[in-house]
Amino acid sequence: MAPPVDQPQALLGRNVAMEMAAYIQSQFVRRPGIQVLPDTPLVSSGLIDSFALIEIFLKLEQMTGRKIPAGKVQAKDMDTIELMLATASRLGKPRP
Repeated sequence: MAPPVDQPQALLGRNVAMEMAAYIQSQFVRRPGIQVLPDTPLVSSGLIDSFALIEIFLKLEQMTGRKIPAGKVQAKDMDTIELMLATASRLGKPRP
């Protein structure tokens, strides 16, 4: 049996995911007709490049309130917003 989901935390994650999707859509996606969702491949599909990834990483830290050690993050950890949030949760430390 799966552990119970913390509803406020799940809702917070969904809100952050949707806010991050809107940010990426407005700032980095230049292809018409593409909608960024939490599970949209970003890096592997070529929607964002390594320069955009740096800005997105900084925004991820800001949105999650976590300091994430950049040296431990790989491009595959940033391929979707869902993976970004999981990486922030796994590696990030709360900011004081």
